[in-house]
Amino acid sequence: MTDLKNTNPMILSRCTLDTKDAKWKRLVKTTYRDPNGVQRIWESAEMQTRPAGSDIDGVSIVTTINKSTGPELLLLKQYRPALDRVVVEIPGGLIDPGETVEQCAIRELQEETGYVGVVERISRTLFNSPGFCNNNFKLVYVNVDLSLPENQNPSPELEEEEFIEVFTLPMNTLFLDLKRLEKDGFAVETRVVALAEGLELARKWNL
Repeated sequence: MTDLKNTNPMILSRCTLDTKDAKWKRLVKTTYRDPNGVQRIWESAEMQTRPAGSDIDGVSIVTTINKSTGPELLLLKQYRPALDRVVVEIPGGLIDPGETVEQCAIRELQEETGYVGVVERISRTLFNSPGFCNNNFKLVYVNVDLSLPENQNPSPELEEEEFIEVFTLPMNTLFLDLKRLEKDGFAVETRVVALAEGLELARKWNL
């Protein structure tokens, strides 16, 4: 697994990307009529990777590992050029043609972390940033059994451009641990923050 502490990624250049040259996303100008009947313009991005017949772009995977000290959340540290920072994320990825949500989650989990898990629950369709992009996904809750032989020495199957460090954080200290990581210079992805904030609210209100 990659140790991102020993890497030194850096931005070499930035320029405007013409839509015709875009592989993953494209910019779209939408003309619409608002509730008051006023015609307006909206700029947004659209994914170009959603398979025909699929109603989602991909999955994000909430992976629980039950250790003797309590449940821990499986996380990634991954350099993201858009931010020029290493980001703390949960595993996930785009769905392939013909895949079910369950198949996509199990495949992506194994490719990014090496772990093999069992799907416990799938969320409704969620939207990343509806004011900016039509990208959507489902949260897939997966349990990893560390006693299984295939999870003794997990080995990710990363693509050439992927540099990922896999780690876990205890659920009961997730909120504080993420604050520590932010102070150390890491960016924390929205889904991870939402999980930590949810746990903190549940603790505050004894839910």
